[in-house]
Amino acid sequence: MTDSRMKPVNAIDRRVIPAAAEESHWQAADGAKIRRIDWPSQGEGSARGSILFMPGRGDHYEKYLESLDEWSRAGWRVTASDWRGQGTSGRLGNDGLTGHIDDFGTWTADLAILWDQWVKETPGPHVLIGHSMGGHLVLRALVEKRATPDAAVLSAPMLGLTGTPGPLWLLGPVSKTLARLGDPRRPAWKTSEKPGALPEDRGALLTHDVDRYEDELWWRNARPDVAMGPASWGWVAAAIASMRVIEAKGALEGVKTPVFLFGTTNDQLVAWAAIERAAKRLPFGELLKFEKEAHHEILREVDAVRDRAMDGIADFLDRKAPAKP
Repeated sequence: MTDSRMKPVNAIDRRVIPAAAEESHWQAADGAKIRRIDWPSQGEGSARGSILFMPGRGDHYEKYLESLDEWSRAGWRVTASDWRGQGTSGRLGNDGLTGHIDDFGTWTADLAILWDQWVKETPGPHVLIGHSMGGHLVLRALVEKRATPDAAVLSAPMLGLTGTPGPLWLLGPVSKTLARLGDPRRPAWKTSEKPGALPEDRGALLTHDVDRYEDELWWRNARPDVAMGPASWGWVAAAIASMRVIEAKGALEGVKTPVFLFGTTNDQLVAWAAIERAAKRLPFGELLKFEKEAHHEILREVDAVRDRAMDGIADFLDRKAPAKP
């Protein structure tokens, strides 16, 4: 266990916003107010540095309180944010459940605004961490030079989707056509007969840890506005277009930031092969591989899996974003 990793003596209550944390909003370029949460460093002395965490599609930061608080206790100043149109930061579709976006560039532009503001108000080194769609958007922001962290961490980044029937160059125009056949804000898939209800097998796609999965259900009941269902066809088309930006020749090779990626071959949502391919292309990429012991939400997995990921992150940051003397 490295110096940057310090497990709490008393485990956090994952269903309570910690007293040390503060919820607020930041303002995007067009005036949109987007929710955030901040922890001060809970370590001794000055802060170890600062971490900005960005969640995945349909996510909200309440799901990651455990990891955010653990980083804070290890000495980091920690911030997490909604993406616009998710969490309690509004919706961009026709209803309160469908996740929609016209262009992932909207999100990376938002991230650039938050990043510039956040860097000015927090101590370095500065670390950017993203999960799933958040990992995709963090990596795209690095490709586009919209954020310049000292190090980046990608948890099961959405660099490809499982079960897609063809290459991105073909899926791009097909997905755009499907989106245009009707309202692009319409849901791309159905979850259940009851609006807002979750499929019974959803938990098995995300984590082996039943208690951690049920934390999400608890928060959906406690804060109904965070609940989100399927993505729109517009989101699908925008996601594939954004994957093509990242996959473009020379895009990843131009990223000079050290990047730590981890994921699982057992993932039923994002494609492991795309994660592995990206790690090889990144000049300073490092990869941690999980197999059948892990599902998609590795930071919310059983302790043995989650601890290995958190230890890997801490070791990477100790080497690539060391504390300032």
